[in-house]
Amino acid sequence: MKATIVGAGVIGVSWAGLMLSRGLEVTVSDPAPDIEAQVRAGLAELVPALRELGLPADGLEARLSFEADLATAVAGAGVVQENGPERLDLKHKIWSTIEAAAPADALFLTSTSGIPATEIATALQRPERLIVGHPFNPPHLIPLVEVVPGERTSAETVERAVEFYRSLGKKPIVLGKEVPGFVANRLQAAIFRECVHLVADGVVTEQQLDDVVTSSLGQRWAVSGPFLSFHLGGGAGGLPHFLEHLGPGLRKRWGQLGTPDLDEPTVALLSEQAAGFGGTVDELAKARDTAQIAVMKALGTTPGQES
Repeated sequence: MKATIVGAGVIGVSWAGLMLSRGLEVTVSDPAPDIEAQVRAGLAELVPALRELGLPADGLEARLSFEADLATAVAGAGVVQENGPERLDLKHKIWSTIEAAAPADALFLTSTSGIPATEIATALQRPERLIVGHPFNPPHLIPLVEVVPGERTSAETVERAVEFYRSLGKKPIVLGKEVPGFVANRLQAAIFRECVHLVADGVVTEQQLDDVVTSSLGQRWAVSGPFLSFHLGGGAGGLPHFLEHLGPGLRKRWGQLGTPDLDEPTVALLSEQAAGFGGTVDELAKARDTAQIAVMKALGTTPGQES
């Protein structure tokens, strides 16, 4: 199958690496003048992680091509994965061009993190073809893809999107309705708000808070999510027993959660403490990816294990 990646930033390069490792022919379309060098450099950085995931990582560029002209890039594509800027006017322009030039049966996927498929699809003659495929960064590593139909997305498109992402070794979750930020980012935002409050209020430092999460919730949620965890926490009575006995205290804590603001003093404090993590961002990211892959292997959730 031929796939066209539209927009080759961090997300686009990651998608390209995963698709190439799965045997797809990939065409990258991005108007940046130095995009070819950027993508090749980005793919080279992904190779160690792909190998650790158990995916073929040699000779990826043999099936890679570049085409700045969008219409030409999508001609003959079986799937189009768009990762452009979060601007509705620009996405309208991009998808109008794609629809006019791509095959009638091409699968249309957008990895927008905040614009609903319903709004993007107003630019299409056949809005039933478009669906959100929102990954959790980086797509070549983290299994989740939130598949979010628009109001006019067809059931066939939903089914094809789920099948495609599964073929890449991903974990597609179809949302029942469109909500701002989808699910994973909403959870992340809610938790991070309380993280900022606790650090800004002097309860813990950033390093301490991260240690709290990785030593408790992070480990627990890697194997059982919030609902299953509380279901198990209710003993033989499960979640009903948990909510009956511990629900009142939980509800009380909801009312005590912080409402911080990312004002100048708070941003300065967070930035100052972030310098204490040590190492460059690239070094920290590589260490994170190594640990993440080890966790995924232990859980049996790496693409290589699922193929």
